[in-house]
Amino acid sequence: MSAKPELLIPGNCQLIFIDQQPQMAFGVQSIDRQVLKNNVVALAKAAKVFQIPTTITTVETESFSGHTYPELLAVFPELPLLERTSMNSWDDQKVRDALAKNGQKKIVVSGLWTEVCNNTFAFDAMREGGYEIHMVADASGGTSKEAHDYAMQRMIQAGVIPVTWQQVMLEWQRDWARRDTYNDVMDIVREHSGAYGMGVDYAYTMVHKAEERVKHGVVEAPVAAKK
Repeated sequence: MSAKPELLIPGNCQLIFIDQQPQMAFGVQSIDRQVLKNNVVALAKAAKVFQIPTTITTVETESFSGHTYPELLAVFPELPLLERTSMNSWDDQKVRDALAKNGQKKIVVSGLWTEVCNNTFAFDAMREGGYEIHMVADASGGTSKEAHDYAMQRMIQAGVIPVTWQQVMLEWQRDWARRDTYNDVMDIVREHSGAYGMGVDYAYTMVHKAEERVKHGVVEAPVAAKK
C-alpha cells in the first residue's frame, strides 16, 4: 500500500470480477447471497457508468461452478470470460495479460471466495505485479463469517485496501456537480442501495415533486369505512 494513498478515480483503476458463479455463491455464508449478487451487479453498473476497464474471470464453469450471473453479464455483454483451472487467477496468463493491457496499477476486486480466490490473487498481484489491491468486502463472500473476516484481516495486514461497493461508486463520482454521471449514479442508488435508494425516491417525489419512476394504473380514491 502506498504511503500516500490516492482516492479512486475513473482514470487510475481497473476492476476484476473473480468467480461470480452460482456454485461458488452456494458456499457463501458470510453475507446474504441475494445481497451479495445485488452488490456485485451494482458495482458492475457503476463501473460501466464510469468506463472502468473491467475483467471477468471464471473457474471450471462447465464442470463445477456454473455460468456467471446473467445480471452481471448483461452489464458487460461484450467482455470475454477468462476461464481458468487454478483457484488463483494470477496463475492464468490470460488474466495477467488482461490486467496489464488495462494499464492501471490499482485493481478493485470482487470475488468468491474471499479466503481462497481473493487472497491468493491479491497476494500474487501485489508481490509479482506491483498492483495496489482494493478489496470490495461486500461484493465478495466467504464460506463463513469467520473465513471472510479473517481473510480480510490477513489481506489488510499485507497492505490490501478494504472498500465497499457504494464507497467505490461514490469515490468515482466524488462531486455531485459532475452532471454527466449524476443521473446514472442516482439510478444505481435507487435500484440497489436499499434504504438510501428508497430515501432518494421519496425525496424526489414527495419533496421535489418529481414524477414517479414507474408508470402505473389509476390511483383510486379511498372509501371511508362504514360506521
